[in-house]
Amino acid sequence: MRTPTVLISGASIAGPALAYWLNARGWQTTVVERFEGLREDGQNIDVRGAGREVARRMGIEDAIRAASTGETGTEFVDAAGRPLARFAAGTSDSGGATAELEILRGQLSRIIVDRTHDETEYVFGDRIVALDDADDEDGVTVTFAGGAIRTFDVVVVAEGLRSRTRSMIFPDTDAVRELGFYVAYLTIPRTDDDTDLWRWHSAGRGRSVTLRPDNLGTVRATLAFLSDVRGLDELDRDGIVTILRRTFADVGWAAPRVLAALDDAPLYFDAVGQARMPSWTSGRVALLGDAAYCSSPISGMSTSLALTGAYVLAGELAAHPHRTAFARYEALMRPYVDQAQKLPPGTPRIANPRGRAGLATMNTVLRIAGSSPAARLGGLVSRWFTPPADAIELPAYPLRETAH
Repeated sequence: MRTPTVLISGASIAGPALAYWLNARGWQTTVVERFEGLREDGQNIDVRGAGREVARRMGIEDAIRAASTGETGTEFVDAAGRPLARFAAGTSDSGGATAELEILRGQLSRIIVDRTHDETEYVFGDRIVALDDADDEDGVTVTFAGGAIRTFDVVVVAEGLRSRTRSMIFPDTDAVRELGFYVAYLTIPRTDDDTDLWRWHSAGRGRSVTLRPDNLGTVRATLAFLSDVRGLDELDRDGIVTILRRTFADVGWAAPRVLAALDDAPLYFDAVGQARMPSWTSGRVALLGDAAYCSSPISGMSTSLALTGAYVLAGELAAHPHRTAFARYEALMRPYVDQAQKLPPGTPRIANPRGRAGLATMNTVLRIAGSSPAARLGGLVSRWFTPPADAIELPAYPLRETAH
């Protein structure tokens, strides 16, 4: 039997995870990534629920734990840095605002890539510029920016929320649901005053500042704010820095420190949104991960969706012809995705109140919830921060089956 082939666009988490599972089932896998190499940077991410079970089945759970950021919980602070409430990290596969397994995105990507590079062809510094699967029986003809033209049985787009390749496949679909929320991610030097807690300050007027530990001796910081203005993420770095300085000029706690680092620190600025697609497949092409069903960073579910989706899609492709496999992939994943994309009521505004009254109410609730006599309320707050990571029953797929 001829070895089936797949091209995967995107080398973050979903793409290499799909390559891992298809390699285990006898497929020939190629991953193309537009960047010149793996992006080792990135902020803290959670590995929860079904995603953690997939990691366990991949044999990488211990490697993830060894690369943990060391985050011990979540602490809300006031403008002077005084604690308002503290919640310990989860102790199960899914619980807590801080998951039991926290890792930097780039390090998780590296862990998976290292387990696939012997069997997977990685092509860095290139991208898809055209797709043709008009003749469904002959596969998908792919044209690359570097000039190569190749044919694959299946193509999977495992890119980000604003995937360019997705727009080639679904040109008339408005895939992104904007949440009116911007986040600037920075890596700054750690100081003696920093802790191993995820510390969060809501500053009013829809703004917040957070600091999170990593395992590299630095700190991952965010400056986040609500805005009805669209397109700020399309500005150049100087324009973004100007907006951040003006927006956070009067904010206390760690804001002056983070703003001072803007001249030199690595900076990534993102307009937060979700991918809402009526279908994730077309012909022999499928969407996976954020390109298909980004639930947004504030959901705590993007990594679990990426790992789980890769596992399900690979299992179905190995067991069925692509039309059946794609239909089963959508049927199995759609309820899980729908649940993951249902953000807690009021998100992201409830944690970033605009007015003084809303901020005062939030801080009061946090103080009560964080106090020892309020165990029940604290539990409710903790559950509010715990996403539905277990909301799928993972199938058991046999290995080394091939159907395409």
